[in-house]
Amino acid sequence: MATTRGRAGTKTKDSRTAQASVNGEAEEAAFSEEEYFQEGRSWYVVHTYSGYENKVRTNLEHRVESMDASDLIHRVIVPTVDELEVHGGVRRTVSRKIFPGYVLVQMTTLEENDPESSRAWFVVRNTPGVTGFVGSGVRPVPLDEPDVKRILRQMRAEEPRVRVGFVEGQSVRIVDGPFVDFVGVVDSIDLAKGKVRVLVSFFGRETPVELDFLQVERL
Repeated sequence: MATTRGRAGTKTKDSRTAQASVNGEAEEAAFSEEEYFQEGRSWYVVHTYSGYENKVRTNLEHRVESMDASDLIHRVIVPTVDELEVHGGVRRTVSRKIFPGYVLVQMTTLEENDPESSRAWFVVRNTPGVTGFVGSGVRPVPLDEPDVKRILRQMRAEEPRVRVGFVEGQSVRIVDGPFVDFVGVVDSIDLAKGKVRVLVSFFGRETPVELDFLQVERL
C-alpha cells in the first residue's frame, strides 16, 4: 500500500524503512518482493558522478529526512554483487557495483502536471552528485518490473561470484595446487564450470592443465 501524506504514524514507519534500506545492499535483499512492487510506486535509474554512488545514496537519504519526503521517496539502492578474487595468492571477497555511475530509486510514480510528482523529482534531481534521470529526453522512464527482479536476483546470489581477471592468451601464475608458482598461458576459459585451461611448459613442451579460476592470477 502506498503511503499517503499527513499520516504521521505511517510516514514515520515508512521513513524507518527507507532508513534501513539505504544502510546497505545486504539489507535490501531481505525485503520481500511485495515491498518492492507496490501500487503508485516505480523504480527509476538515476545517473551520478563516477564513484559517487554511495555518497548520492547517503545524500538522498538526508534530503528525504530534512525535506519530509518519506512519502515520496521509498528506497535507494546501489546494486552490488560479491566477487571472489585472488591477489598475491590471497583470496578475498570484494563488492562490485553492477551499474557503476547509477543508483536505483523507488519513488512515487512520476506523472505530468502532478504537484507530488514534481516535488519527488525535485528532491532526487537536486541531490548533490546526481546528474539526472535516465529516460527519454527530459522525461524519466521507470524500469520494467522484470528488469528490477533481474537486478535483485543478482544481488541475492548466495555464493560470491569468481572474478575472472584474465583472458585467453594472457600469461598467468598458478597460485594453488601441485603446479604452484608455475607460469603459463591461458588457453581457454569455461565460465559455466569456473575452470581455466592453462598451457604450462614442462621440459620445453607445453602441457594443458585444467584449474579453478581461484588457482591462478594474472601477472
